[in-house]
Amino acid sequence: MLTGSESSVPTVAAKRIFLVDDHPIFRQGLVRLINDEEDLEVCGEAGTAAQALDALRHTAADAVVVDISLPGADGIELVKHLRTEHPHIPILVISAHDERVYAMRALRAGAFGYLMKQEGHQTLIPALRRILTGKVWVSDSYGEQIIYKVARGAEDGASPLDSLSDRELEVLRHVGEGKSSNQIAEALHLSVKTVETHRLHVKEKLDLQTSAELVRFATEWVAQQDG
Repeated sequence: MLTGSESSVPTVAAKRIFLVDDHPIFRQGLVRLINDEEDLEVCGEAGTAAQALDALRHTAADAVVVDISLPGADGIELVKHLRTEHPHIPILVISAHDERVYAMRALRAGAFGYLMKQEGHQTLIPALRRILTGKVWVSDSYGEQIIYKVARGAEDGASPLDSLSDRELEVLRHVGEGKSSNQIAEALHLSVKTVETHRLHVKEKLDLQTSAELVRFATEWVAQQDG
């Protein structure tokens, strides 16, 4: 005759998820959502890239959720660092920014998936379960865009922003948010000279003639992202 302990079904350990987002209220929502699942649990949180890198050196995680917009180094830079230090941990990038601009950059940096915050919390759990199996997660609409681009050629319908490096795009976003070169340098831990060089390259690549045109372009682009 089997005892209760002998007849019980062994439980599977929950997958441990580490969250990186600089908005505590948003993180709290993700914590509740993930911890409600029997097979998932939050093992740690961070509000900046530096905090995340430090914590993950001492925390065992099965997957990491990273927001793109972080103070200092942004989410794309963090993904690159995580891929170097923890090459086997799948990363899901979550952002309010347009996936047409950022999703491929995130995947190229080493992320396993890109999730728009506007898609709602209900999409997070399927996305996490998918990347935990080693598969890639993008929205259906973006997946169709990728297939279309491959079928028609990489240059067909390409955005001028595609020519910018990740750092140049990051500088453009800060310009659009109204920051000066000094403020951008402080936020990104760069020299003012380096920021000015990035601004010059952005102007050249986007065929903008003056700093005023750069500011106007960046401001309109950020407004579209936020809208």
